[in-house]
Amino acid sequence: MKLYDQPASGNCLKARILLRQLGLDCETVVMDLFRGETRTPEHFARHPDGRVPVLELDDGRTIPESGAILLYLAEGTPLLPADRVARAHVHAWMFFEQNQIEATIASARFLAAAGRDREQPEAFADKVTRAHAALATLERGLADGRRFLAGDVYTVADIAVYAYAHVGADIGADPRAHEHVGAWLHRVEGTDGFVNDLAPFPDHVTARPI
Repeated sequence: MKLYDQPASGNCLKARILLRQLGLDCETVVMDLFRGETRTPEHFARHPDGRVPVLELDDGRTIPESGAILLYLAEGTPLLPADRVARAHVHAWMFFEQNQIEATIASARFLAAAGRDREQPEAFADKVTRAHAALATLERGLADGRRFLAGDVYTVADIAVYAYAHVGADIGADPRAHEHVGAWLHRVEGTDGFVNDLAPFPDHVTARPI
């Protein structure tokens, strides 16, 4: 397998975490999307939206989008429950992440890194406000004493939400200010094989959020 990757991308971090935790061999191809390397005919053939991560299988077929990659790789493992209701809960948290975590924390973090928080202060402030609300939702979801998001078992939902939730402090929305969220982050980071290797944004950040 081959992972088209960007070290500063939280979405790519999700795939890297799972690949390591499952012990899967995978070649990494780093793409500098900030210099337009994902906006080429070759990469559009892998992902029509020209983003990363993209997982290329040994037979040449490709799977774009971090959530799809997580679900594909986790199939048949304890990280994706076989029970339909339990699996639906995993999906629900993954949809929440895309709508409420990535759309706020990831987007605002990019704006700040690119200096656009000063150019678009109202848009930035709105994203930060909604990020606080998303973390409050996460706190409520964990307040019943469950160890992980979909119950007491670690799943790909935890990987998906962790990737950007854990960097909320970068925009002034510190997830560890929430008791249950902070404890959950600690548990995720303590799972076997977990490595957080999210890199800083490069100095030449000019592209859209990743």
